[in-house]
This record gives sequence, structure tokens and C-alpha cells, in this order.
Amino acid sequence: MSIASASEPHTGKSRYHEVYERAQRDPAGFWAEAAADIDWYEPATKVFDPAMGVYGRWFVGAVCNTCFNAVDRQVARGRGAQSAIIYDSPVTGAKRAISYAELLAEVGALAAILRDFGVRKGDRVILYMPMVPEAVIAMLACARIGAIHSVVFGGFAANELATRIDDAKPKVIMSASCGVEPGRVVSYKPLLDQAIERATAKPDACLILQRPQAGTDLVAGRDHDWSSLRNAAVSAGKTADCVPVSALDPLYILYTSGTTADPKGIVRDNGGHMVALKWSMQNLYGVNPGEVWWSASDVGWVVGHSYIVYAPLLHGCTSILYEGKPVGTPDAGAFWRVIAEHGAVALFTAPTAFRAIKKEDPQARHLARYDLAKFRALFLAGERADPDTVKWAEDSLKVPVIDHWWQTETGWAIAGNPLGLGQLPVKRGSPTVAMPGYDVRVVDEACREMAPNQMGSIVVRLPLPPACLPTLWQHDERMRESYLTGFPGYYKTADAGFKDEDGYLYIMGRTDDIINVAGHRLSTGGMEEVLASHPDVAECAVIGVKDELKGETPCGFIVLKAGVNRPPAEIEQEVVALVRQKIGPVAAFRLAITVARLPKTRSGKILRGTMKKIADSEPWTMPATIDDPAILEEIGGALRGRRVPT
Repeated sequence: MSIASASEPHTGKSRYHEVYERAQRDPAGFWAEAAADIDWYEPATKVFDPAMGVYGRWFVGAVCNTCFNAVDRQVARGRGAQSAIIYDSPVTGAKRAISYAELLAEVGALAAILRDFGVRKGDRVILYMPMVPEAVIAMLACARIGAIHSVVFGGFAANELATRIDDAKPKVIMSASCGVEPGRVVSYKPLLDQAIERATAKPDACLILQRPQAGTDLVAGRDHDWSSLRNAAVSAGKTADCVPVSALDPLYILYTSGTTADPKGIVRDNGGHMVALKWSMQNLYGVNPGEVWWSASDVGWVVGHSYIVYAPLLHGCTSILYEGKPVGTPDAGAFWRVIAEHGAVALFTAPTAFRAIKKEDPQARHLARYDLAKFRALFLAGERADPDTVKWAEDSLKVPVIDHWWQTETGWAIAGNPLGLGQLPVKRGSPTVAMPGYDVRVVDEACREMAPNQMGSIVVRLPLPPACLPTLWQHDERMRESYLTGFPGYYKTADAGFKDEDGYLYIMGRTDDIINVAGHRLSTGGMEEVLASHPDVAECAVIGVKDELKGETPCGFIVLKAGVNRPPAEIEQEVVALVRQKIGPVAAFRLAITVARLPKTRSGKILRGTMKKIADSEPWTMPATIDDPAILEEIGGALRGRRVPT
């Protein structure tokens, strides 16, 4: 169960409860009011129609264009000279500021190029891109002409890219010659060529951005040099106007990470997506138009879609596009440098990033080199933010550190602490409370609501609010089976946790991270909180390992902070004792293993499922999204000869 800290003091009254209750009482009225912040060619004839789609649709009858709202109207309202994007790439040494007026010109030119290749409203375009401004421009160019973009994380394996090509059937693919990471250059073009060869669906054309770090040959008749096309279009003054689309039309498809032969394409519509994301920037994140905002994610992930590209531009902010890492580019002060240099008022990143910084610089000594006077909030999401990491960030930065929870499927936060409505008291370990539009419940297998502090499955009562997925790409029935049939009338998050007596939500892990030890349902997340609280532990992961007697027993992996010189076996004994003290003998926690690093996806999520298969000696395949495949062999080596004591 929870070992989160007690509520911290907070002064000032929050409007949250009043706003949340209004959204629950009159959802159509609430979201109609929020929709007034979007420019529509035609307003909705019905704000919500429960008879449409899989569970209902938002802003029925409305006609709009996302690119117009993100770019054109910002220029029309006087933001033409303001930076829209600040590109900062410590891995290449490049920096570039792009104003809203410049962005409009670039997007218009690229949209015209796509139109010349026959791309029309409803056609799909796959983007296989690194973190460069052209990736953002390409997304907006698709939105401008009503094409549906599908961004595939740059460097994704050829087979995984091929499955997405076959599912989306793109008319055009836009890519780059390479991606750049600390100490290595990843060639994209060979992977793209292999993927197209394997795919049944073939694109009409590929636009290739040649990067100086590694050029590539172009396939005659299919591949085209991006920069040459762009320069010719600009010289000729070519542009494309915004194409009006239905609010219900797809803006993009985003395939969930880790899918293999049968990819699951999350659909995001145009209308509801704009309304919810625009609302969130002011009310959840407390950021004002004109301010500098930084989401340290990748455009290949949902956070990059929502909070590098669309939400900040819809709100008239300056968005930082960062091609680098939290450590190693060049040191553990990289994030502080970016915040100080560009005057960011808020940062949104994954807890994993801060664990990496804390591991390399436990005393936050690099922080003293930078002036973070404008910085006022840190937001964490993507993995559970353990209380120890939250406290370290609070103590180091002296600003609110806000954990919030959301999913690829939802596109924005399910739960959070709304700074714009007035901060609620912080409880470390909790992402706080449901955001307006989400009716979050904790239930048992029979869909009965659990009492406070009782572990269960977390579900959201239908309908989901605007911006959440209306369906899966061309798979309405799979949408129902995957998310809606397990708990009738509810969306299944597949996360497990509980609510406390104040209604604060605690996300303790995926439902398959709840292990059964001799009949006791225990959260691996709760055990990870204890391990992370040890002063020498930088990060950790707990998995359930098969046990003939008890069904499963927990096994903890710990990574030590830089500069720790004590014997690992000594620290392992201490964390075992700590779990016994804080959770009790019922946890049956007897094995902790020190490792140099944990296997993660490129977005920073720990690959616990694969670790469990290795520990259980079950067959496993290399995850497509893994950051460094060699780490799994290290995990296997660490497990050899280390079994749970009986």
C-alpha cells in the first residue's frame, strides 16, 4: 500500500473542486465554453452525441483546422515575430529559433510539396524522424491539408516500421538520413529501405532530409531530397491553404509502443484534441501565452505530440525542441542549462530523467551554475514518480513538483494537480486528483467500487472527455475489446492503484504488476517506493518471480548513486530489511540485486515485463523500443546464481 508522505502545507484557495463539479454536472456546457478558445469554420451542432462512434463523439458538426489554430491565427493575432520553436541540440551543437511567421512559411511550403505528391484530405503520411524542426513542420503540414500523420519513433526496427506501413498505408513517408545520440549516429535510411521492402503497402514517394552527420543514397524514382524540394518551393513562392476538416476527422494515428505483428493505432481527432489541449495549458500547467515552455520528450511519443507540438502552439507559447539527454550532453546540468538559457517557466519530463540526474549529481551541484529565476514548475509523467525523487527535485529546485498521470490513449492528463486553477496540497507518490471530464473509479473484478486505501483496477466512467481516443485505426471492435468490455460502462486503464480518504489517486503499476504472494495481492510500485527511499539507491525496479510454493515472490533490482563506495551486498541487505519494516513480512521480499543500469524504452519506461520473463526463464523477444539491447544480457547475468532465498 502507500508509503507516501503526508500532505504538505499549501496556502491559497484552489478553484479545482468548483471547476471539476461543473464539468461533471454539465459536461456539454463545460466543453462548449472551453471550445470558445478555438477558431472554428463552423461551430458544433451538438457538443456531444452519445449515439455516434464507439462510445459517443465530441463536437459533432464542427468544421476546423488544427494547423490554422496552431500557426495561422497566432500570426494573425500579432505573434508573428515571437519564437514558436526553439531548437536546441547539444548532440550536434545546433541551435535555432523559428518565429511563428517563419513557421507559417515553412509549413505552407511543405504542405504545397505534399499536395504536389498527390496527398489529399484523409491520406496518411508516415514520419520517421529525429528531433529536428522539420519533424514539427511535417506534422503541421499534414494537419494543414487534412492529411493524417503517423509518427514512428526514429530508429525503430525495420520490422516494426513495416507493420505500421502496412496498417496505415501511407501515400508518402518523410524521414531523415540519420538520428544523432550521445556518442553515436543512427542511420535511418537503411532501416526505412528494409521496412518498405518488407511491407506489402508501398508509398508513392519518400522525402529524405539529409543531415550532415551521415548522408545517404536516394532510391531513384521513389526518394526525393527534402531540402531541394523545400528550397524550390520557397523560391517559387509556393504555399498551401488550410483545408477545412470535420472535428471528427483524424488528426493523427499513433501506434502504441511495443506492438509487433498487429499494431494498435490510437486515433486522435481534430476538434476535441484542440479543445482539451488548449484548456490544459492554462488550467493544468498554469502557463500563459507568450511564455517559454519545455516538454523534454520526443515527437515519436504521445507527450511529444501533445506538449512539444500541439498544445503549446495552440496556446501561443514558445516550445523548446531538445535533441539531447538529461545526462551526458554534456553533463548532469544539461536540463538546468536549457531552462536558464531559454527562460523556460516550466518543464515536463519523465521521472526517469530526474532519477538519472540524481544518480549522477546527488547534491545537485550543477544547479548552482545556472540562473533559473523564471522557472516556476516541474511536471513529471510517463512512469510513477516515487516520493524520494519528487522530494529530491523539490529540495533542489524550490518550485512545485507536480506528478501527473495519463496515457497514450488519452492524449492528456487523467489526473494531476492543476496549477492554473490553484495548486492543491501535494502528497508525494500521488498524481493528485482526476482532471475535469474524467470520472475515475477504483473497482474490483466485478466492477464494484473499492473502499479508500484498497487496491483495485483503475477505470474511467464513459464517456471519455475530449482528446481521448474515439477508436483505434479501422478497428472499432478491437477498441471495444481492448478497452471497454472488461468493465462495462467504463474505460479500462489497465493500471492498478487506490484512492485515499481525500480522494487522491495512487497509481501503483500496471494491473500485471500486481503480484500474488501466497494469496496476498501486493503492489510492486509500493515496494519500489521503499527501495527508492534508501539514500544510496538512484533507481530501482521490482518484479514478481515465479515461486512453486507462494506463486510469486518479489525480486528487486537497484542502481546505486554515483560515488557510493559501500559494498553492494551490504546495501542489498539494508533494502530488504527496509521493505520488511515498511510493508511487513507479508511482502516476502528477500532478494535485492545491484545492477549498473535498468533496461528501458527510449521514452524511459523500465521494461519490467521483459525482466520478468528473463527471471522466469520464459521465452522473450527483444522489445522494439529498447534503448540499449545489451542491458538485457546484463540483467540475465545478474540473475544467474541469484535466486530468492526460501
